[in-house]
Amino acid sequence: MASAPPITNRIRELREARGGMSQAALAEAIGVTRQTVIAIERGKYSPSLESAFRIARVFGLGIEDVFGWEAPPAA
Repeated sequence: MASAPPITNRIRELREARGGMSQAALAEAIGVTRQTVIAIERGKYSPSLESAFRIARVFGLGIEDVFGWEAPPAA
């Protein structure tokens, strides 16, 4: 049984809404590599709490406006 990624995000949508901000520009703004931003956007990597806050601040949003998390159903 495949499970959904534990943390979802709206990073790509927010970058595009900000005039097509590049992954490289976001990476530079938060102090990570472009590859890290790509992995976070694709749900392949969950950012550190610090990186999540930095990303949210770049967009002027709260962390829960950028990232989502849904608890897995109880077994």
